[in-house]
Amino acid sequence: MAQTACSNAGVSLWDVTFEKEGGAYVLTVYIDRGEGVFIEDCEKVSREIDPQLDEPRFDSLPPYTLTVSSAGLTRKLSRPEHFEWAKGKKVEVGNYKGAHTVGELVSEKDGDVTVKVGEELITVEKSKHGGVKLYFEK
Repeated sequence: MAQTACSNAGVSLWDVTFEKEGGAYVLTVYIDRGEGVFIEDCEKVSREIDPQLDEPRFDSLPPYTLTVSSAGLTRKLSRPEHFEWAKGKKVEVGNYKGAHTVGELVSEKDGDVTVKVGEELITVEKSKHGGVKLYFEK
């Protein structure tokens, strides 16, 4: 449903998440477009998806808020196609202790991420990192 809505709006689907934030659930559709994402793009996708979510087949979902958003400059990388797209780009690999490694993405395999920091290749195992996102230098 999200893929079709994105195609119809002329944007690409980056990811879909359904997460509990505080005491409420949020269904977020992340979209992308080479020229950038505008509020009108988010509105188009939201207006196409929203009525479909009122269908009886979704009645078992807990109450939630639908959000359509740009994937953003520091977008989360979670799918194999995200990592393929980001190869050669600067990424930040966070760990559960609050530290992070910033380097050029070399590869990802089964959640293990290899980045190049200077001349050194560093592999961070899936079990030791809390996620990978595109790094944006301010």
